[in-house]
Amino acid sequence: MAENREDAVRVAPELRLASEGPGEAPPPVPADEADLPRDRNQAILEAAKQVGAVLKRGGHLFALAGSVAVHAHGGSGNLQHDVDFCVRPEDAGPVAATLRDAGLTVYSPPEDWLIKATCFGQDVDVIFELAHRPVSEEMLRRAEELPVESVRMPVLAPTDLLTGLIAAFSEHHCDFGAVLPIARALREKVDWEQVRRDCGDAPMPAAFFFLLERLNVI
Repeated sequence: MAENREDAVRVAPELRLASEGPGEAPPPVPADEADLPRDRNQAILEAAKQVGAVLKRGGHLFALAGSVAVHAHGGSGNLQHDVDFCVRPEDAGPVAATLRDAGLTVYSPPEDWLIKATCFGQDVDVIFELAHRPVSEEMLRRAEELPVESVRMPVLAPTDLLTGLIAAFSEHHCDFGAVLPIARALREKVDWEQVRRDCGDAPMPAAFFFLLERLNVI
């Protein structure tokens, strides 16, 4: 499905930017800007744009997820440490091949629910299981096409985004503080009754719903 880290090749120089046409070279970086540090949020957005464009050209069924998806829906622009995309489990191999063909590093981490890639120095997670549930075609078909800066791509629906985040809470992972701002930002776009049904009566999601109610988020 994906090559081992030891066999991976770093981002190849032939990687073509999404905005380039066939045979066009990327614009040169001005000498006085080449050594300046890049804004981390902007670097993550650039990686999301490039990988999204590659997956669109490859004809894959996918959706943007994670903090960049929240940003696309109008949430915080303070992005987290990587870019997340969702694909069906059966599409993970073809997606990995498409990314390699575009010149990206692709490898399999110890976790068996995703593959990883690197684009412009940023980590990209290609996820095929959310909260121990396989990513389904129905979920991806519910995605909304939204612009990520200048590139339009499918973005997980807000209800699916929050379901994935809340259903993942457990005794070993219950960072309410990271999800609370997302719930606040997207609360009017989320079908909260559907999220409750999907999360069931697990104790940690139930505790988070109690917190949302006490804070008048829902």
